[in-house]
Amino acid sequence: MDKKLEMLARVPLFSALDKAGLAQVARLADEIDLPAGKQLLQQGGSPHEFFLILDGSVRIERDGAELNMQGPGDFLGEIALLDGGQRSATATAVTPVRLLVLGQREFNTLLSEFPDIRNSVLTALARRVRRLENTPD
Repeated sequence: MDKKLEMLARVPLFSALDKAGLAQVARLADEIDLPAGKQLLQQGGSPHEFFLILDGSVRIERDGAELNMQGPGDFLGEIALLDGGQRSATATAVTPVRLLVLGQREFNTLLSEFPDIRNSVLTALARRVRRLENTPD
């Protein structure tokens, strides 16, 4: 198994995939490295990508207030891609980060071809909504 597939296999979102599934995700996603301080998403911006954090930390803010810190295995950018609306928060790399990036078309392909991944994304989205609304799970 090559290095990218090994990395994907360690990501909880892809844990149920077999080698063929991991290979398909690897073909859909680009791997990028960004320096600390680099903004990934801008609140109010247009949606174009889905990000999955492989290494490093990302701060999530809305209206200048920190909502969350995310790290390896976490993902972001799905809300605006799912509903076509504007970005709901700003995301900035706190440390150097390594990310997998999927564009809108690749993200939709991932969700349509892998129901387990779609369910994981939707479950994570529901948890985020509950946390933001401060309602019990």
